Amino acid sequence: MKVASINVNGIRAAARKGMFDWLKKLDADVICLQELKAQPDQIEGEPFHPEGYHVFFHSAEKKGYSGVGVYCKQKPDRVQIGLGDGFEDVDSEGRYLQVDFGNLSVASLYMPSGSAKEERQDFKINMMGRFEKTLTDLAQSGRQGIICGDWNICHKKRDIKNWRGNQKNSGFLPEERQWMDWLFGETEPEVDGGRGGNAGWVDAFRVINNEDEQYTWWSNRGQAWANNTGWRIDYQVITDNLRDKVTAGSDLIYKEERFSDHAPLVMEYDI
Repeated sequence: MKVASINVNGIRAAARKGMFDWLKKLDADVICLQELKAQPDQIEGEPFHPEGYHVFFHSAEKKGYSGVGVYCKQKPDRVQIGLGDGFEDVDSEGRYLQVDFGNLSVASLYMPSGSAKEERQDFKINMMGRFEKTLTDLAQSGRQGIICGDWNICHKKRDIKNWRGNQKNSGFLPEERQWMDWLFGETEPEVDGGRGGNAGWVDAFRVINNEDEQYTWWSNRGQAWANNTGWRIDYQVITDNLRDKVTAGSDLIYKEERFSDHAPLVMEYDI
């Protein structure tokens, strides 16, 4: 099963840059998109509804902002648009969409960025706290889960080029990185911030790639792309029962073409 995730930074802009031609060649089973920046009525028909795929969008109420989508070859048994009760503020921004196939759940997630102003960082941290129950419930359910998306957090120093200069910036703050430790089961329960143990999810990319300087986002400022001054903030986060199902594909981070300021992340699973 081939799963692709990409923050498109505007699906219409990505279409103009040839993304849908690439997706046709990629032939993925599930494609998760983030930051659509479009309403459903603005992305009807081709190329936004590619042949052979069931199409689901969750747009933000604010036009030209946020939004997630999922394309899938197989018709899902269930579609969950938004996170539901207690997440009305998050759902109004179109940040979560989940499709279920039997015992497998695949979701597209767009975690908020806190870089614009302090209020947005507070919103991000608040969402992370509320999202913990969703994560632990799914991890403990026995289901297989893949949450694709732009998590807007670098986990380790090796996941960001300029780690020294970004330790006080959103996306690489100590509390954000500690939260990722908790998510991936890399912290002791007694120092996990009172969350009641580790979430036990797995960074699928790191199951098969342990190299440094593997980035998925580059600022449009300066020569970040040319100098590979990047951040790894896009993940496929999987339940532990899928750890042994990750298979080595090619071009995990696709950089031959640029459709966005993010690179697509493509993973394959033996399921």
